[in-house]
Amino acid sequence: MATIPWLADVLRSAGVQVKEEGSWLTRMRPGDFNPIGVLWHHTAATSSATNPHPALNVCINGRSDLPGPLCQALVDYHGVFHIISAGRCNHAGTSGGSGPIPAGDGNTLMIGWEIDYNGVSQEMTAAQYNASIAATAAVLTRLGKDASYARGHRETSTSGKIDPSFIDLNVMRSDVAAKMSGGNAWSTIVDNTTAGRFTASANWGVSTYSSQRYGADYRYANPVLASDTAWYKVNIPATANYRVDAWWPAVSGYNSATPYVIATTTGNRTVYVDQRTGGGQWRSLGTFALPAGDANRVGVSRWTSASGLVIADAIRVTRV
Repeated sequence: MATIPWLADVLRSAGVQVKEEGSWLTRMRPGDFNPIGVLWHHTAATSSATNPHPALNVCINGRSDLPGPLCQALVDYHGVFHIISAGRCNHAGTSGGSGPIPAGDGNTLMIGWEIDYNGVSQEMTAAQYNASIAATAAVLTRLGKDASYARGHRETSTSGKIDPSFIDLNVMRSDVAAKMSGGNAWSTIVDNTTAGRFTASANWGVSTYSSQRYGADYRYANPVLASDTAWYKVNIPATANYRVDAWWPAVSGYNSATPYVIATTTGNRTVYVDQRTGGGQWRSLGTFALPAGDANRVGVSRWTSASGLVIADAIRVTRV
């Protein structure tokens, strides 16, 4: 059975904060372990700044129905990687196959991160996400694999797992690929509350109704066949290709065809989004050529014939 005694050193070399938990080098389940990929999970426990790793003990020792260890590392609220095992763990179950990960014994095939958040009313923190991207990139580099070997448990599960909630796994893989190709890609987030970066008319109200919102609140407006766009201003550093992601809270009464307007080098492009579903996470609108300069680059328009409120919450722009 193979082990990965290099895990702590590889993560530290990638700038990830690491805490080695007890006898992690010898703590493992019996059976084969020859990993080719990394699998992301969430713990279903509610973490906080003052209780950053509530599921740590369970991940080390297991449950009455599932003996530990339950992952190679737990990622706490602050983005600290608690290293639990250098060998096989009970985290993945049976893999149904996803991308280059074949069907079979997931515990043999993949290294598992348990990211400590509840996944229902709580999404992962920025610190957890950024540390998990850096760690995944470093481990896949060590394994000689590309970013397609990073998967979420809901992609490989044969038993209906939903983890990790509130992230777009394709965006995650793009971020891992960017990290592997030379470090951090330029990226910026503009929320509806970002000072000097968001403008909307008085027709756009403010809401805290959905817990899937990004930040403190979001904006909403009734659809109308007229131009009344809420704009996000972005300072693009150089003319190049950029991926544009949007975040909205999904509610059944929201609009099924909300227009997002992207101001590209060749004019405005419009992408229609169903805001009744897919909320509480970054969703890609596509990749576009954007001109350098500080200007309104992404907007949410009210001009749609579909019923339901249109929502403007947050956008993210990443150079690719």
